[in-house]
Amino acid sequence: MASGIFAILDDIAALMDDVAVTAKVATRKTAGILGDDLAVNAEKATGFLSSREIPVLWAITKGSFINKLIIVPIALLLNTFFPIAIKIALILGGFYLAYEGAEKIIEYFFHRPKGDTLIVEKKEEESSEVEKAKIRSAITTDFILSVEIVIIALGTVLDRSLTIQILTVSVVALLATVGVYGIVALIVRMDDTGYRLIKYSNEKGFLSVLGRLLVKSLPIVIKSLSVIGTVALILVSGGIFVHNIDYIHHLFPSLPAIIKEFVVGLIAGVLVVAIVTAVKKIYHLFL
Repeated sequence: MASGIFAILDDIAALMDDVAVTAKVATRKTAGILGDDLAVNAEKATGFLSSREIPVLWAITKGSFINKLIIVPIALLLNTFFPIAIKIALILGGFYLAYEGAEKIIEYFFHRPKGDTLIVEKKEEESSEVEKAKIRSAITTDFILSVEIVIIALGTVLDRSLTIQILTVSVVALLATVGVYGIVALIVRMDDTGYRLIKYSNEKGFLSVLGRLLVKSLPIVIKSLSVIGTVALILVSGGIFVHNIDYIHHLFPSLPAIIKEFVVGLIAGVLVVAIVTAVKKIYHLFL
């Protein structure tokens, strides 16, 4: 009896060792997309009133966990029974990301409101309805990025047993959510941390200087994240097209990958924006 229990424990320990190794490899493979995921979601989770930042971030995080719960089992099933569906889902998601990125760029250059307004200001657009819309947009974007993370992680363990596939992909998915949104939480609370340091140090010494630096850095960080997040949307979408559409993959082979992915993502985004705008105009004509 005792030997049987120890044998089971030994099997579990061996399985966990295998999962630790495969999860490390999978995490390394997904590092690039995780960086993009961080930039995109940090940009989407900022710009709210200070009192709403953590509740909004928690709502997005819960949505991200639900996304992973949906994606992981479906990805495993589709990979077994209908693998082409994964590629189709990725490409459709790529068009959505390209649309979001291109729309931001077009809005910045052609529909920018007059006068400079800081993102951290209290604005009308931070109403309950707009907040919910931003959360939905962030969760939708997270869903598409999560699909790519799960697919890349799954691709690293295709030659392993189903148990290791399930555990590895689940670990990577969990780490992606906890890691990304944990870092985002630290970013959005930079100013509060700075104010506490200033208060604690009585506005004297190194802690006071550090606190002021954190407070002054937050608007710059948020604006930087807005730019980085938009570029990341274009790059991720372009990467999806380049790696999943053979014609595009073999097009201009001498062009650096990052430039190729950005150009492809931007072109796709502009096309989708044009189509969506045309459809909206036609729709309003018949109303």
